Amino acid sequence: MAAFLLGAVLLIVQPQIVPSRPAINSNAETTSQSVQRVLLKKTSQKNDFKENIHSNGSYQQLPQTIIIGVRKGGTRALLEMLSLHPDIAAAESEVHFFDWEDHYRNGLQWYITQMPFSYPHQITVEKTPAYFTSPKVPERVCSMNKSMRLLLILRDPSERVLSDYTQVFYNHMQKHKPYPSIEQFLIKDGELNVDYKAINRSLYYIHMQNWLKYFPLDHIHIVDGDKLIKDPFPEIEKVERFLKLSPQINASNFYFNKTKGFYCLRDSGRERCLHESKGRAHPQVNTRLLEKLHEYFHEPNKKFFELVGRTFDWH
Repeated sequence: MAAFLLGAVLLIVQPQIVPSRPAINSNAETTSQSVQRVLLKKTSQKNDFKENIHSNGSYQQLPQTIIIGVRKGGTRALLEMLSLHPDIAAAESEVHFFDWEDHYRNGLQWYITQMPFSYPHQITVEKTPAYFTSPKVPERVCSMNKSMRLLLILRDPSERVLSDYTQVFYNHMQKHKPYPSIEQFLIKDGELNVDYKAINRSLYYIHMQNWLKYFPLDHIHIVDGDKLIKDPFPEIEKVERFLKLSPQINASNFYFNKTKGFYCLRDSGRERCLHESKGRAHPQVNTRLLEKLHEYFHEPNKKFFELVGRTFDWH
Protein backbone atom coordinates (compact mmCIF):
# COMPACT_ATOMS: atom_id res chain seq x y z
CA MET A 1 0.00 0.00 0.00
CA ALA A 2 2.83 2.37 0.87
CA ALA A 3 4.46 1.65 -2.48
CA PHE A 4 1.19 2.37 -4.26
CA LEU A 5 0.80 5.72 -2.47
CA LEU A 6 4.39 6.68 -3.24
CA GLY A 7 3.87 5.90 -6.92
CA ALA A 8 0.72 8.01 -7.02
CA VAL A 9 2.49 10.98 -5.46
CA LEU A 10 5.36 10.74 -7.97
CA LEU A 11 2.87 10.58 -10.80
CA ILE A 12 1.16 13.75 -9.61
CA VAL A 13 4.29 15.86 -9.14
CA GLN A 14 6.08 14.61 -12.24
CA PRO A 15 6.42 17.53 -14.72
CA GLN A 16 4.48 17.21 -17.95
CA ILE A 17 6.47 16.76 -21.12
CA VAL A 18 5.63 19.35 -23.81
CA PRO A 19 6.87 19.52 -27.39
CA SER A 20 9.97 21.66 -27.75
CA ARG A 21 10.08 24.74 -30.04
CA PRO A 22 13.02 26.56 -31.61
CA ALA A 23 14.63 28.82 -29.03
CA ILE A 24 14.66 31.80 -31.39
CA ASN A 25 10.85 32.00 -31.44
CA SER A 26 9.84 31.29 -27.86
CA ASN A 27 10.30 34.52 -25.90
CA ALA A 28 10.05 36.95 -28.81
CA GLU A 29 6.89 35.40 -30.20
CA THR A 30 5.20 35.18 -26.81
CA THR A 31 5.97 38.80 -25.99
CA SER A 32 5.13 40.27 -29.38
CA GLN A 33 1.89 38.37 -29.90
CA SER A 34 0.66 38.84 -26.34
CA VAL A 35 1.23 42.60 -26.53
CA GLN A 36 -0.62 42.66 -29.84
CA ARG A 37 -3.58 40.81 -28.35
CA VAL A 38 -3.82 43.26 -25.45
CA LEU A 39 -3.70 46.26 -27.78
CA LEU A 40 -6.34 44.80 -30.05
CA LYS A 41 -8.64 43.95 -27.15
CA LYS A 42 -8.36 47.51 -25.87
CA THR A 43 -9.76 48.86 -29.13
CA SER A 44 -12.04 46.04 -30.27
CA GLN A 45 -15.60 46.11 -28.93
CA LYS A 46 -16.27 42.47 -29.79
CA ASN A 47 -12.71 41.24 -29.30
CA ASP A 48 -13.24 39.21 -32.49
CA PHE A 49 -9.92 40.08 -34.13
CA LYS A 50 -8.03 37.52 -36.14
CA GLU A 51 -4.32 36.90 -36.40
CA ASN A 52 -3.00 36.42 -39.91
CA ILE A 53 -0.37 33.72 -39.49
CA HIS A 54 1.62 32.27 -42.37
CA SER A 55 2.56 28.61 -42.55
CA ASN A 56 6.26 29.57 -42.27
CA GLY A 57 5.69 31.10 -38.83
CA SER A 58 5.57 34.75 -39.91
CA TYR A 59 2.53 36.88 -39.18
CA GLN A 60 1.18 40.39 -39.54
CA GLN A 61 1.58 42.50 -36.43
CA LEU A 62 1.20 46.07 -35.26
CA PRO A 63 4.29 48.18 -35.94
CA GLN A 64 6.75 48.69 -33.10
CA THR A 65 8.27 51.67 -34.90
CA ILE A 66 6.72 54.39 -37.06
CA ILE A 67 8.50 56.91 -39.26
CA ILE A 68 6.23 59.87 -38.55
CA GLY A 69 7.75 62.39 -40.97
CA VAL A 70 8.50 64.92 -42.04
CA ARG A 71 7.09 65.28 -45.57
CA LYS A 72 9.94 65.78 -48.08
CA GLY A 73 12.43 65.19 -45.29
CA GLY A 74 13.80 61.92 -46.66
CA THR A 75 11.37 59.39 -45.21
CA ARG A 76 11.52 57.06 -48.23
CA ALA A 77 15.32 57.07 -48.24
CA LEU A 78 15.35 56.36 -44.49
CA LEU A 79 12.94 53.44 -44.86
CA GLU A 80 14.87 51.92 -47.77
CA MET A 81 18.17 52.21 -45.91
CA LEU A 82 16.72 50.80 -42.71
CA SER A 83 15.28 47.87 -44.71
CA LEU A 84 18.84 46.72 -45.36
CA HIS A 85 18.76 45.31 -41.84
CA PRO A 86 17.52 41.69 -41.70
CA ASP A 87 15.56 42.36 -38.51
CA ILE A 88 13.41 45.04 -40.13
CA ALA A 89 10.11 44.32 -41.91
CA ALA A 90 8.77 47.45 -43.59
CA ALA A 91 5.33 48.28 -44.96
CA GLU A 92 5.75 49.20 -48.61
CA SER A 93 3.11 51.91 -48.89
CA GLU A 94 2.19 54.90 -46.75
CA VAL A 95 -0.70 53.64 -44.65
CA HIS A 96 -2.26 56.93 -43.45
CA PHE A 97 -4.08 55.07 -40.68
CA PHE A 98 -3.91 57.69 -37.95
CA ASP A 99 -4.48 60.80 -40.08
CA TRP A 100 -7.19 59.69 -42.53
CA GLU A 101 -10.57 59.32 -40.84
CA ASP A 102 -11.83 56.70 -43.31
CA HIS A 103 -8.85 54.52 -42.49
CA TYR A 104 -8.90 55.11 -38.74
CA ARG A 105 -12.55 54.09 -38.51
CA ASN A 106 -11.57 50.69 -39.88
CA GLY A 107 -9.80 49.91 -36.59
CA LEU A 108 -6.57 48.21 -35.66
CA GLN A 109 -7.52 44.94 -37.30
CA TRP A 110 -7.50 46.71 -40.66
CA TYR A 111 -4.25 48.44 -39.75
CA ILE A 112 -2.59 45.09 -39.15
CA THR A 113 -3.62 43.85 -42.58
CA GLN A 114 -1.60 46.71 -44.09
CA MET A 115 1.57 45.44 -42.43
CA PRO A 116 4.09 42.99 -43.94
CA PHE A 117 4.41 39.43 -42.68
CA SER A 118 7.29 39.34 -40.22
CA TYR A 119 8.96 36.96 -37.82
CA PRO A 120 8.80 37.39 -34.03
CA HIS A 121 12.39 38.67 -33.81
CA GLN A 122 11.77 41.37 -36.45
CA ILE A 123 10.64 44.96 -35.95
CA THR A 124 7.72 46.00 -38.12
CA VAL A 125 8.00 49.57 -39.44
CA GLU A 126 5.54 51.77 -41.30
CA LYS A 127 6.06 55.31 -42.53
CA THR A 128 3.56 58.05 -43.22
CA PRO A 129 5.18 61.53 -43.39
CA ALA A 130 1.88 63.35 -42.81
CA TYR A 131 1.69 62.00 -39.25
CA PHE A 132 4.12 64.57 -37.86
CA THR A 133 2.01 67.60 -38.78
CA SER A 134 -1.44 66.06 -38.14
CA PRO A 135 -2.81 67.32 -34.78
CA LYS A 136 -4.81 64.16 -33.95
CA VAL A 137 -2.10 61.64 -34.66
CA PRO A 138 0.11 61.79 -31.52
CA GLU A 139 -2.78 60.98 -29.17
CA ARG A 140 -4.02 58.20 -31.43
CA VAL A 141 -0.60 56.56 -31.67
CA CYS A 142 -0.18 56.84 -27.91
CA SER A 143 -3.59 55.23 -27.35
CA MET A 144 -2.45 52.28 -29.42
CA ASN A 145 1.01 51.95 -27.88
CA LYS A 146 2.53 54.50 -25.52
CA SER A 147 5.86 52.66 -25.73
CA MET A 148 6.12 53.20 -29.49
CA ARG A 149 9.56 54.20 -30.76
CA LEU A 150 9.27 56.97 -33.34
CA LEU A 151 11.58 58.09 -36.12
CA LEU A 152 11.48 61.69 -37.33
CA ILE A 153 13.70 62.85 -40.20
CA LEU A 154 14.12 66.60 -40.73
CA ARG A 155 15.84 68.85 -43.25
CA ASP A 156 16.64 72.53 -43.39
CA PRO A 157 13.11 74.05 -43.25
CA SER A 158 13.73 76.34 -46.24
CA GLU A 159 14.95 73.44 -48.37
CA ARG A 160 11.96 71.38 -47.26
CA VAL A 161 9.60 74.13 -48.46
CA LEU A 162 11.24 74.10 -51.90
CA SER A 163 11.07 70.30 -52.07
CA ASP A 164 7.41 70.42 -51.07
CA TYR A 165 6.63 72.80 -53.91
CA THR A 166 8.75 70.80 -56.38
CA GLN A 167 6.83 67.58 -55.71
CA VAL A 168 3.43 69.21 -56.26
CA PHE A 169 4.73 71.04 -59.34
CA TYR A 170 5.91 67.82 -61.01
CA ASN A 171 2.70 66.02 -60.08
CA HIS A 172 0.79 68.68 -62.01
CA MET A 173 3.22 68.60 -64.92
CA GLN A 174 2.79 64.83 -65.30
CA LYS A 175 -0.97 65.36 -65.59
CA HIS A 176 -0.37 68.21 -68.07
CA LYS A 177 -1.94 70.69 -65.68
CA PRO A 178 -0.58 74.23 -65.22
CA TYR A 179 0.82 75.19 -61.82
CA PRO A 180 1.76 78.62 -60.45
CA SER A 181 5.39 79.60 -59.87
CA ILE A 182 6.77 79.24 -56.36
CA GLU A 183 6.91 83.03 -56.01
CA GLN A 184 3.12 83.15 -56.28
CA PHE A 185 2.91 80.91 -53.21
CA LEU A 186 5.68 82.50 -51.18
CA ILE A 187 4.66 86.14 -51.68
CA LYS A 188 1.36 87.72 -50.65
CA ASP A 189 0.81 91.51 -50.67
CA GLY A 190 4.54 92.03 -51.02
CA GLU A 191 5.36 89.97 -47.90
CA LEU A 192 6.22 86.36 -47.18
CA ASN A 193 3.03 84.31 -47.26
CA VAL A 194 3.20 82.57 -43.89
CA ASP A 195 -0.16 80.92 -44.57
CA TYR A 196 1.39 78.78 -47.29
CA LYS A 197 0.97 75.15 -46.14
CA ALA A 198 4.52 74.23 -47.10
CA ILE A 199 5.83 76.89 -44.71
CA ASN A 200 3.57 75.70 -41.89
CA ARG A 201 4.87 72.14 -42.28
CA SER A 202 8.39 73.45 -41.68
CA LEU A 203 7.53 75.01 -38.32
CA TYR A 204 8.93 71.97 -36.58
CA TYR A 205 8.71 73.22 -33.00
CA ILE A 206 4.91 73.63 -33.17
CA HIS A 207 4.35 70.06 -34.29
CA MET A 208 7.03 68.67 -31.99
CA GLN A 209 5.33 70.25 -28.99
CA ASN A 210 2.22 68.23 -29.79
CA TRP A 211 4.16 64.95 -29.95
CA LEU A 212 5.95 65.66 -26.68
CA LYS A 213 2.58 65.87 -24.92
CA TYR A 214 2.23 62.12 -25.44
CA PHE A 215 5.75 60.73 -25.88
CA PRO A 216 8.98 61.41 -23.98
CA LEU A 217 11.82 62.83 -26.05
CA ASP A 218 13.87 59.65 -25.68
CA HIS A 219 11.17 57.79 -27.63
CA ILE A 220 11.61 60.07 -30.65
CA HIS A 221 14.84 59.77 -32.61
CA ILE A 222 15.52 62.68 -34.95
CA VAL A 223 17.44 61.79 -38.10
CA ASP A 224 19.36 64.63 -39.74
CA GLY A 225 18.01 64.47 -43.29
CA ASP A 226 20.70 66.76 -44.69
CA LYS A 227 23.45 64.53 -43.31
CA LEU A 228 21.64 61.40 -44.49
CA ILE A 229 21.91 62.73 -48.05
CA LYS A 230 25.60 63.64 -47.78
CA ASP A 231 26.84 60.67 -45.72
CA PRO A 232 24.10 58.13 -44.89
CA PHE A 233 26.01 55.47 -42.94
CA PRO A 234 26.63 57.41 -39.66
CA GLU A 235 22.95 58.42 -39.49
CA ILE A 236 21.78 54.85 -40.04
CA GLU A 237 24.17 53.63 -37.32
CA LYS A 238 22.39 55.94 -34.88
CA VAL A 239 19.01 54.56 -35.94
CA GLU A 240 20.24 51.00 -35.35
CA ARG A 241 21.29 51.93 -31.82
CA PHE A 242 18.00 53.72 -31.12
CA LEU A 243 16.00 50.67 -32.20
CA LYS A 244 18.40 48.39 -30.28
CA LEU A 245 19.26 46.46 -33.43
CA SER A 246 22.47 44.53 -33.83
CA PRO A 247 24.92 46.43 -36.11
CA GLN A 248 24.27 44.80 -39.47
CA ILE A 249 24.32 47.72 -41.93
CA ASN A 250 27.81 48.67 -43.15
CA ALA A 251 29.41 51.53 -45.07
CA SER A 252 29.78 49.12 -47.99
CA ASN A 253 25.97 49.08 -48.32
CA PHE A 254 26.12 52.63 -49.72
CA TYR A 255 27.72 53.98 -52.87
CA PHE A 256 27.53 57.39 -54.51
CA ASN A 257 25.85 57.40 -57.91
CA LYS A 258 27.42 60.26 -59.89
CA THR A 259 24.71 60.15 -62.54
CA LYS A 260 21.86 60.59 -60.05
CA GLY A 261 23.84 62.78 -57.69
CA PHE A 262 22.98 60.91 -54.49
CA TYR A 263 23.76 57.71 -52.59
CA CYS A 264 22.28 54.40 -53.69
CA LEU A 265 22.14 51.05 -51.91
CA ARG A 266 24.05 47.81 -52.33
CA ASP A 267 22.39 44.77 -50.76
CA SER A 268 23.87 41.27 -51.16
CA GLY A 269 25.56 42.32 -54.37
CA ARG A 270 22.38 43.88 -55.78
CA GLU A 271 22.37 47.61 -56.39
CA ARG A 272 19.30 49.80 -56.24
CA CYS A 273 18.52 53.50 -56.17
CA LEU A 274 15.53 55.55 -55.12
CA HIS A 275 12.84 56.38 -57.67
CA GLU A 276 13.66 59.00 -60.28
CA SER A 277 11.19 61.34 -58.56
CA LYS A 278 13.73 61.70 -55.74
CA GLY A 279 16.53 64.24 -55.92
CA ARG A 280 14.78 66.56 -58.37
CA ALA A 281 16.28 70.01 -58.85
CA HIS A 282 14.54 72.78 -56.94
CA PRO A 283 13.16 75.83 -58.75
CA GLN A 284 15.33 78.91 -58.99
CA VAL A 285 14.27 81.39 -56.33
CA ASN A 286 15.11 85.06 -56.09
CA THR A 287 18.01 85.55 -53.67
CA ARG A 288 16.18 88.18 -51.63
CA LEU A 289 13.10 85.97 -51.35
CA LEU A 290 15.25 83.06 -50.20
CA GLU A 291 16.81 85.31 -47.56
CA LYS A 292 13.32 86.24 -46.34
CA LEU A 293 12.54 82.56 -45.99
CA HIS A 294 15.73 81.97 -43.99
CA GLU A 295 15.01 84.96 -41.76
CA TYR A 296 11.47 83.80 -41.09
CA PHE A 297 12.63 80.38 -39.91
CA HIS A 298 15.40 81.72 -37.67
CA GLU A 299 13.29 82.06 -34.51
CA PRO A 300 11.18 78.90 -35.05
CA ASN A 301 14.39 76.93 -35.57
CA LYS A 302 15.85 78.34 -32.39
CA LYS A 303 12.74 77.28 -30.45
CA PHE A 304 12.98 73.80 -31.93
CA PHE A 305 16.66 73.47 -30.96
CA GLU A 306 15.78 74.43 -27.37
CA LEU A 307 12.86 72.00 -27.35
CA VAL A 308 14.92 68.97 -28.39
CA GLY A 309 18.24 70.00 -26.82
CA ARG A 310 20.08 69.73 -30.10
CA THR A 311 21.15 72.00 -32.96
CA PHE A 312 21.19 71.42 -36.70
CA ASP A 313 23.20 73.10 -39.45
CA TRP A 314 20.31 75.05 -40.97
CA HIS A 315 20.28 78.58 -42.33
